Amino acid sequence: MLYSSASHQVAADRLARHQATPYADALDRYVDRNPVQLMVPGHGGTDRGISGRLADFLGDRTLALDIPMLIEGVDLEEGSPFEQALELAADAWGARRTWFLTNGASQANRTAALAVRGLGDRIVAQRSAHSSFSDGVLLAGITPSYVFPSVDAEHGMAHGVSPAALDAALTAAEAEGRPATAVYVISPSYFGSVSDVRGLSDVAHAHGAPLIVDGAWGPHFGFHPELPESPARLGADLVISSTHKLAGSLTQSAMLHLGDGPFADRLEPLIERAFAMTSSTSTSAIMRASLDIARHALMTGEEAIGRSVAEAQRFRDMLRADARFGVVSDAFDRFDDIVDTDLLRVPIDLTATGVSGHWLRQRLIDSNDLHFEMATATSLVAVIGAGKTPDFDFVMRALVAAVESEEAAQERAANADAAPFPALPAPGPFRLSPRDGYFADTEVVAAADAVGRVSADTLAAYPPGIPNVLPGEEITDQTVAFLQAVASSPTGYVRGAMDPGVARFRVVRGH
Repeated sequence: MLYSSASHQVAADRLARHQATPYADALDRYVDRNPVQLMVPGHGGTDRGISGRLADFLGDRTLALDIPMLIEGVDLEEGSPFEQALELAADAWGARRTWFLTNGASQANRTAALAVRGLGDRIVAQRSAHSSFSDGVLLAGITPSYVFPSVDAEHGMAHGVSPAALDAALTAAEAEGRPATAVYVISPSYFGSVSDVRGLSDVAHAHGAPLIVDGAWGPHFGFHPELPESPARLGADLVISSTHKLAGSLTQSAMLHLGDGPFADRLEPLIERAFAMTSSTSTSAIMRASLDIARHALMTGEEAIGRSVAEAQRFRDMLRADARFGVVSDAFDRFDDIVDTDLLRVPIDLTATGVSGHWLRQRLIDSNDLHFEMATATSLVAVIGAGKTPDFDFVMRALVAAVESEEAAQERAANADAAPFPALPAPGPFRLSPRDGYFADTEVVAAADAVGRVSADTLAAYPPGIPNVLPGEEITDQTVAFLQAVASSPTGYVRGAMDPGVARFRVVRGH
């Protein structure tokens, strides 16, 4: 009982600390003084003039809050309100330290890649890594090897990797004399599948490597008992968190969390240096304040988040009650890498409707101004912000009306003879490092002449969104055939291609 009482008091004290929004409050105090600004930004916090249209558009207070960095009482002095906001964020997500970012999770990915280069130049990465991490690999001069995620071929979805798959990839890298100095995985996936972060961190650490988790789609994890835990509390050494996606901060705001694990002492100064290279010297105060406020909202909003979860579950039940729809995550147990599901992501199975997800998504936009996050040939994905309760009765009515429309019948007829996507080909071997391939002298050749040459570009067919060719890799005939087959499909496209039909490739001259 004494232990229970003490624990309850600790939790109460922690929650009390998180009632504050120190950085946002400091901006409020600054604005309330009505300062005269003979400094940037040029709108001056207003007094209108030629900024009148901007003030009308955003509101005078928004411009007043848009102040530069290094203001006393806001973010200048040691122990400033900004530093307090960072400390609260680290505590909220279970991190040793947190950085606020205003160039999205893309900045976090590049920062992480540059930082871990300080540990060595070899990394084992999930092949479906976001392009911004690939950019970081290029910038840092890292030589990657890859572990493939599980793929739901039916729905064109890439999920995660299992601890066993990661262990095999790390062991293979060691056997080839190139042991990894870092590991990069993705959890959750775009579709809400969650990997075994604890198991992955144990495997990475056993091989002497820190674990980077691209948790861009899980910034709300750890803030409700029915949601997965924050990766920083599960052994991840670095966590990319796209806070704006489901946690309520403004678009383009994000966080990077340093876990309190065995690599923290070595990683912290490396991150600090990399962060200085990737961050702006004119960081948006409004975006940073939105991160401070989002952290407060999550920490104090468990009841509201619970309502979001309950409504998302009710929406799942409505879909299951109609034979034309299904819930893709109901079959996640087919994949050994998936150990949990983000309940605030609802991937809808459209197979029985006979219409493509791409067609249906656009139809709902045109007819109902209803926007789903993404689509594949056979699915739609709904994203519910933490603490939000959309009108799912309206959503369900719109879905039913769309699939019962005359246009849907025409879409079904058009799709009846559609050829299935071909099997995912194995990538060609690396003949140059990604950095050397990217910066090399290049030429453009026809697809038939590209076979056997070295790519200078990253090409990824959607679905499933796994890069098929990376800079420095050899282009194979199987890859060319796969990319052109996907590109010719009405529900597929190739990101990074020089033309829609993938008729030309940019290759390294002389290779």
